Amino acid sequence: MSETKQTSASGAAVAEDVALSDVGVRLQARIEERTASIGVVGLGYVGVPLAVRAASTGFRVVGFDVLAERVVRISRGESYTVDVPSEKLGPLVASGQLAATTDFGRLGECDVIIICVPTPLDEHGQPDISYIEQSGTAIADTLRPGQLIVLESTTWPGTTDEVLLPKCAAQGLSVGQDFFLAFSPERIDPGQTNSKGWTVENTPKVVGGVTTHCTILASALYGAIVQQIVTVSSARTAEMTKLVENIFRNVNIALVNELALLCDRMELNIWEVLDAAATKPFAFMKHTPGPGLGGHCIPLDPFYLSWKAREYDFHTRFIELAGHVNNAMPYHVVTLVTRGLNKLRRSVNGSIVVALGVAYKPDIDDYRESPIFKIMELLTAEGAQVVPVDPHVATFYDHHGCAFQTTPLTDELLASADCVLIVTNHSVFDYERIVQLAPVVVDTRNATRDVREGRDKIVLL
Repeated sequence: MSETKQTSASGAAVAEDVALSDVGVRLQARIEERTASIGVVGLGYVGVPLAVRAASTGFRVVGFDVLAERVVRISRGESYTVDVPSEKLGPLVASGQLAATTDFGRLGECDVIIICVPTPLDEHGQPDISYIEQSGTAIADTLRPGQLIVLESTTWPGTTDEVLLPKCAAQGLSVGQDFFLAFSPERIDPGQTNSKGWTVENTPKVVGGVTTHCTILASALYGAIVQQIVTVSSARTAEMTKLVENIFRNVNIALVNELALLCDRMELNIWEVLDAAATKPFAFMKHTPGPGLGGHCIPLDPFYLSWKAREYDFHTRFIELAGHVNNAMPYHVVTLVTRGLNKLRRSVNGSIVVALGVAYKPDIDDYRESPIFKIMELLTAEGAQVVPVDPHVATFYDHHGCAFQTTPLTDELLASADCVLIVTNHSVFDYERIVQLAPVVVDTRNATRDVREGRDKIVLL
């Protein structure tokens, strides 16, 4: 591997002349020699690629998860994440370089423990860090001198210091001397590894420790795994960095969604407007509207900061306004479906609406927080029969655990539909054929932009 570039967030070289404790020196040597063992807690879309990358660079890795099914599949060398092919995972498992377990008592065997667990919102829209808390308790139960713990899960600034540190310090060990604690935000974009080339290896890694010694050791760890390290002054700064990245996208998507609503009323094509604006070679970054937000980050993470801000008597008005705008988009989609059916002199009640795309973005199988859920709920409440179609998702579950089955897309299904609704623009869909056979098409992604015949059937967002 090429030499890892390490800088501070300001671009200056990182000083490494701060004396580590004897425990820290031994851990640093084990990391540099790749004899340190790594435990990855949470074998999801973040944990699996990280575990595979660490194992590929020579570390012995053990993945931990509460879901036995995941552990069984990993133990068979079978990947269930879009960014890690089984062909890459299998040999690492077969060689013993990578293993998986549900036994959290084995955390004490690991020199390094990286936490990659979900951080959802609860039923009241409040941050739910219960998975972090449970992981912290399990780690504290087996904590020993010479361990480095890194949190990667997106959360509010202060979680590492205020939640994990007290659990670990209660064992009588000193942070920065006996054990080491840091935050390094995950930067995984599911499904984009092949299309854009951004992987765990070449995506810059932000690292902030609870102490300087913690930062040094966390940087040594990631320096052995990735190509570029960017250190910041604290774990809180690193936590805030991740939120800023996602809030930037959330607010800008809300802006174009609001402009899409305005352009609809003004009878302007928002897609044409954005394409024209994007020709400006400076001071413009193109974002696109859609049927609503989805995924693991943008719909959820900004509200972690909004919640934490109240502790400081501060209201994040831009974030909250963006949430209102983005949450309104599924309702606008239903309006567009109604408009499309009106062209045929049909009502929503009793109509068959074929919804293309369950996943929250193209060409992946991840449907977390997908707008399809709200759209289906609203259309069903109006009396429509919604038929979900997604070649990447066979079965999906809502927040209540209710299961839904997708249906294969056939010419017969298209012909039987009263309306075809494009929720996610998967590349495998034949949009020309869809427009040809469907009586009306509501396109929330501009997926039909290259379709020439039958444009009078298309209702664009």
